[in-house]
Amino acid sequence: MVDNPVILLADAGPLITLAYADALDVLLLPGWTVQMVDMVLHEVTRNQTPTSQKIAAWLAQQQLPVRETRVYQRYTQALATGEIPRKANLGELAIQEVMTDFALLAKPPTGIFLFEDHKIARASFLLPEGCHKISTRAFLLFLEQKGWLASAAEVERKAVQAGRAFSRLRFPPV
Repeated sequence: MVDNPVILLADAGPLITLAYADALDVLLLPGWTVQMVDMVLHEVTRNQTPTSQKIAAWLAQQQLPVRETRVYQRYTQALATGEIPRKANLGELAIQEVMTDFALLAKPPTGIFLFEDHKIARASFLLPEGCHKISTRAFLLFLEQKGWLASAAEVERKAVQAGRAFSRLRFPPV
C-alpha cells in the first residue's frame, strides 16, 4: 500500500496533444491514478473537434473518475440562467481547486498538474505543498528516461503531423 498516492490531473492542452498523437495511454504509464476534472472534461468535449471524440472515448474506456468542482458548478449555473460566463482559464482554476482540496486532507496525495500552455508555466499558479506542475514535453521526457516510452520526440512528431500546434516552449530551456 502506498502511503502517498500520486494523482495526475491533465489540463485540456496535454489531452488534445496526446489525442492528436493517438497516445493518450501514456498518461497511464507511471502507474499513477489519473483523474479528470469536470471543467477540463467539458472544455475538451463541448465542441466537435478533431480530438473531442477520441478523448471522450478514451475516458469512457478507462473509466476515469471525474472530480467535481465549484468552478464547473458555477459555470453551468451561469449557463442555465442565460449568462455568458467567461471561458478562459476555467480548467486551470478547477485543477487548482482540486489540488487545494488535496492539501486539506489529513493524508494528501501528491498532485501532478499536467499542462501545455506556456502562459501557465510563467503564471503565478498557486499549488499547495506536495503538488507539482509539469509540461507535456517534460512528462514525455520523464517517461522516456524511465524507459516507459520509446521516444518522447516521436509522440510530439505524431501530434504535429496530425495537425496539433504543439508548444515550442521547452522546460527547462535547452
